[in-house]
Amino acid sequence: MLQDVFRKFPAEGEATDFILLKGGHINSSYLVLTDKGEKYVLQRINREVFPNVEAIMDNLQQLREHLHRQNDALPMIDYIDTRRGEAFYEDGEGGAWRLYRYVDDSYTLEQADSGETLFECALAFGRFQYALRDFPAERLAETIPRFHDTPDRYRRLYDAAGKDPCGRLAQVSREMSFVSAREKRAGRLHACRQRGELPLRVTHNDTKLSNVLLDGRTGKARCVIDLDTVMPGLAAYDFGDLVRSGASVAAEDDPDNRIDLGRCEAISRGFLRACPHFSARERELLPLGAYTITLECGVRFLTDYLNGDLYFRIHDPEQNLRRARSMFALVADMEEKWEKIEKISKELT
Repeated sequence: MLQDVFRKFPAEGEATDFILLKGGHINSSYLVLTDKGEKYVLQRINREVFPNVEAIMDNLQQLREHLHRQNDALPMIDYIDTRRGEAFYEDGEGGAWRLYRYVDDSYTLEQADSGETLFECALAFGRFQYALRDFPAERLAETIPRFHDTPDRYRRLYDAAGKDPCGRLAQVSREMSFVSAREKRAGRLHACRQRGELPLRVTHNDTKLSNVLLDGRTGKARCVIDLDTVMPGLAAYDFGDLVRSGASVAAEDDPDNRIDLGRCEAISRGFLRACPHFSARERELLPLGAYTITLECGVRFLTDYLNGDLYFRIHDPEQNLRRARSMFALVADMEEKWEKIEKISKELT
């Protein structure tokens, strides 16, 4: 099947091997080796998560055209059109496939190996924001509607708890109490957006470290990847998810998690350096973005656990619950260190 799909694209050579690439919760990706020595990434888009593949590819096309017009813009990985000139291939069984050229001598990290690496990743996502500062965000489609609508995330959690389709609610009473006690604070950013206090920007919405390609020789950021969730949003969302994934000291499913202030400083330094265009209010609320996105992510993991693990890929039946507990531990640690977190942002500003 993979051979069949690969041949729909104008690649150089015949495929000799398909290697499943691990990492990522949503799409399935394969490294393709050819008899001409070329390398590609063949990716199957998860239509359960992204039913409107056309909207995704239209967003990418708009971003590609905009970034190509800027000489100093951060590069993006271009997809390769099919032999029929289409942005993706539909296999007739619900599968939507696209092809990218593999970037040699590059790597990604799940966890940062140094503060300098964190700075580079934050700089890359900040440069992405800056390169698209003049792009009218409202032209982009919402590839996942209400993605960072935190009140709606709470509504979905309460709906899952009310239905309890897998009989798991009794196991998570402590977690439900934790999120309920923080519901008002969790909705502050959304309320600011509704009141027009913060500008709508083009946001990546999945700013974890593994979505930055680093140069194999220099360790410098080459580009950001995984652009399926690029859509209108708040700058605080991108900053927040970067802190959530980069400044935590444990794996995403390790319940013994906390935030490292040194890592938080490196991320803040890189992101703010790349984004001189932010308003004073945006800069002020960046730390709240870290708090909100971490709590929202925990709510999403908990919702998926209650619903029977339909959204995130798991390796065992309890992984989503461990992920939720990890996020809530991180939130609790942020609360204890909140004055120091805000001080970092203020001093850099």
